[in-house]
Amino acid sequence: MNRLKEKYQQKIVEQLKKEFNLTNTFSVPTIKKVVVSMGVSSPAEPRDRRKALENISDQFMLITGQKPVITTARKAIANFTLRVGDPMGLTVTLRGKRMWQFLDKLIAIVLPRVKDFRGVSKTAFDGHGNYSLGLEEQIVFPEINYDKIERIRGLQVNIITSTNDNQQSFKLLELLGMPFAKDN
Repeated sequence: MNRLKEKYQQKIVEQLKKEFNLTNTFSVPTIKKVVVSMGVSSPAEPRDRRKALENISDQFMLITGQKPVITTARKAIANFTLRVGDPMGLTVTLRGKRMWQFLDKLIAIVLPRVKDFRGVSKTAFDGHGNYSLGLEEQIVFPEINYDKIERIRGLQVNIITSTNDNQQSFKLLELLGMPFAKDN
């Protein structure tokens, strides 16, 4: 069993039940899924998108352990030389075992490797208990071989929880070990 999932089941569930006066174990907030995405459409590389997507797809498979889905444009935008159906990026939805493994790696290994890291924002909740985190470089993941990437790109990590309350979601992530920034 995953270390982070075990911690959640054995310690965090009881702490959250006490703190929020929850009687039913099923009402305790949990993480439903993690969505990792990266865009590749920029005006500088309209012709090279397919090649870039192949390279990034391999990186995503290393990072998440799952094959990504290609996202496509729904509208044509002339300024970006973008047509309907052109590939724009990649996304991966993680659930279950892979989700817990990815979160454990993100919290314990990846975030501390970010340059000038002072913690993640406490204000990146969406009002429905979900948390968004942006990483500027994919090379903070230990699986990425710097020599095989064509360009450093940023990626977005969205953590979807079972609660609609930002306070409960914050406490859940804090107890899981998410390194939130300290207030000055």
